[in-house]
Amino acid sequence: MIRKAAHNGSGLIALQELFHTTYFCREIDQDFFSWAEEIPGPITHRFSKLAKELGVVLLVPMFEKKAPGVYFNSMVVLEKDGSIFDLYRKMHIPDDPGFYEKYYFTPGDKGFKVVDTSAGKIGTLICWDQWFPEAARLASMAGAELLVYPTAIGTLPEESDTDKQEFMDAWLTVQRSHAIANGCYVAGINRVGVEGGTKFWGNSFVAGPFGQIIAQAGEEEEILTVEIDFDEIEKQRQTWPFFRDRRIDAYGDLTKRFL
Repeated sequence: MIRKAAHNGSGLIALQELFHTTYFCREIDQDFFSWAEEIPGPITHRFSKLAKELGVVLLVPMFEKKAPGVYFNSMVVLEKDGSIFDLYRKMHIPDDPGFYEKYYFTPGDKGFKVVDTSAGKIGTLICWDQWFPEAARLASMAGAELLVYPTAIGTLPEESDTDKQEFMDAWLTVQRSHAIANGCYVAGINRVGVEGGTKFWGNSFVAGPFGQIIAQAGEEEEILTVEIDFDEIEKQRQTWPFFRDRRIDAYGDLTKRFL
């Protein structure tokens, strides 16, 4: 599918969260730690060769083993020459029914990254990060033109179709809001299919700087190819100059848990 996307003209190709395994965080099982790989390792070697062969930038989310007992939910940025350009480690780690990530992952230690690739300045974030406006803002302040959120979100077995629609609407709304508030593009890449009763709802999308949905996938596996124009960012920020009007002298309390 990466080859097909590249053949269709894609210069940047992003995969879903923990793309090379099932979403094992649905349960707590020590055996799953054996699925983690070091970076560099077999996955990065394989996809580095592919990035170089196709001449594309690849965003590869994976289960990283850093040291004995220290594991991360990570995303490797591979440049079109096959080099490992950068590495992001998921900063916000959830712990909810069906999403027991705190058992597996150490919180990221590299901050909110912006990677200046040949395909644009990419704000690399992962799933649970997408609910936090602070993460989107900091990445945008650092120059991100496109915020990318590889994701694994869906409906648990005990949740209804109504629950699904409400959760999915919230998921789309918060990310479109990041696009508007920061005047940048946002891409969410979600899993599809049923794993252990959890139904991942797909609906991967790209939103423009005005929050408009430029393209959106369905609930089945597919390639979503989107052409974006980074020049639109400047126009949008001239129209809605949120960065100009921010009261940076008044936000100190954001570093506190509660007031």
